[in-house]
Amino acid sequence: MTARPAAPAARKKEDAVRPVARNRKAFHEYFIEDKLEAGLELTGTEVKSLREGRANLTDGWVEFAKGQAWLHGVHVSPYDAGSYMNPDPVRKRRLLLHKREILKWATKVQRSSATCVPLSLYFKGPRAKVEIALVTGKKLHDKRETIKRREADRESRAAIKAGRTR
Repeated sequence: MTARPAAPAARKKEDAVRPVARNRKAFHEYFIEDKLEAGLELTGTEVKSLREGRANLTDGWVEFAKGQAWLHGVHVSPYDAGSYMNPDPVRKRRLLLHKREILKWATKVQRSSATCVPLSLYFKGPRAKVEIALVTGKKLHDKRETIKRREADRESRAAIKAGRTR
């Protein structure tokens, strides 16, 4: 007998993306040049804590050292039902990337004044993933310009919406 293919509903559930945390500060502080999805090497209690949505990406950054990519400064709260063996909440965690991706991004970071920060942390099916970005810092006038553009867009959408309802 041959195995039946999985039902479409089962495939959708496996591919579902469930967000855990988002680094909103990064979109305000940096120009985002390039994005990449990476896997995370985690312990069991860290996965359980992430499933409860207990993570903070605000102070995180990515370091490339000795052919590996490491996620620093990301806080994953200890799992409440865990034992005294819970790992350190802000320990560095290895990112699971292909060697060529690590080399490509490491050279971009070394050559330019760019850095690498996490943008979001989510589950894609059963796996924990992090979206990292190559970014450059914004100056104060750039931040002001972004705020002005956002307010102008908001006002124009409100005007269009008000015109439709009348």
